[in-house]
Amino acid sequence: MSEQLKYLNDENFQKEVASGVTLIDFYADWCGPCRMIAPIIEQLASELDGKAKIAKVDIEHAPNVTSQFQVTSIPTIILLKDGKEVNRVVGLKDLEALRKLVTAQL
Repeated sequence: MSEQLKYLNDENFQKEVASGVTLIDFYADWCGPCRMIAPIIEQLASELDGKAKIAKVDIEHAPNVTSQFQVTSIPTIILLKDGKEVNRVVGLKDLEALRKLVTAQL
């Protein structure tokens, strides 16, 4: 697991996303496509270390955050800038698509 990858929950979410660019992967352990995108998210965290935060939110352990962002399908990738949503994609995406999503906000 990448050390650059953060795991967020209802308690630490607001503090972690308050400033800068943060890409969040909303997932669940039982979700097949979520498991498929996991290595892509880890690669992105490694590539963008120091430039953007890459984080994961387990929907079953962060119900308030999941509800706040109205996540109904997973994987859902939400991009925040200074705590505000600037983009969202649902479903399996490749590394290049996610890289472009983040770098457009840097």
